[in-house]
Amino acid sequence: MAERSLTLMAVHAHPDDEATSTGGVLARYAAEGITTVLVTCTDGRCGDGPGGVKPGDPAHDPAAVVALRQAELEVSCAALKVTHLETLGYADSGMMGWATNDLPGAFWTTPVDEAADRLAELIRQYRPDVVVTYDENGFYGHPDHIQAHRITMAAVAKTDVPAKVYWTTVPRTAFAEFGRVMQELGVEWAEPDASSGAPEPELGLPDDEITTWVDTRSYGEQKFDALAAHASQSETIFFLQLGRERFTELMGMETYVRVRDTTGAPVPEDDLFAGLR
Repeated sequence: MAERSLTLMAVHAHPDDEATSTGGVLARYAAEGITTVLVTCTDGRCGDGPGGVKPGDPAHDPAAVVALRQAELEVSCAALKVTHLETLGYADSGMMGWATNDLPGAFWTTPVDEAADRLAELIRQYRPDVVVTYDENGFYGHPDHIQAHRITMAAVAKTDVPAKVYWTTVPRTAFAEFGRVMQELGVEWAEPDASSGAPEPELGLPDDEITTWVDTRSYGEQKFDALAAHASQSETIFFLQLGRERFTELMGMETYVRVRDTTGAPVPEDDLFAGLR
């Protein structure tokens, strides 16, 4: 009997999230013959609609947005050569504090155990060796990202299948460069300030707390194309304004913190599958 392929599962909140923080690893590991599974938890209905119509505008049609973003997600997955796409179909909750947080079917108000059971079934089906999701703050406090973190960690506990679990992150040393690029693009940007007294956690991690640095620059073209597939969300994919070469330079190193490991692989590591092959 043929040996089972290694498998990576990435659990994301919305269509387009797969491209920004994990587009490189999805493309890289697919090219290396690893099975890749993308789980997208929400339908993206709180995104921009056709023509850039914003949520809350009377012309914003959530059903049309859902259809558009599903089509874009499928194009993105094709660019990244994702093996399997699974969509949980929960309603996009919108940003923290929006009225949409509390609507029936919103991901944010879905009981964690209920959604975790659905994800656990997918984990049992695909048997991922590595699972990737967000940290407990959803990286920047978005309710759907936080909920994706919660259900992923609960599903991992229910199944005890993955050998390794990672949370996406960004090195804090990168924020100065991000800020410079944002200024160049004319995008408002404020670096995290530990002395500000703000209650929000700082974004990212100190470099020495990052366990895993994966070089995905060779797959920058695919990552760029995957992000470009989500053209309806042009305001949130402004990194494309950099052009392919500079985009790859800025976004070509994907970084993670390892929170579960049964392999004993030493850190820092440069491969999510270190210790498994």
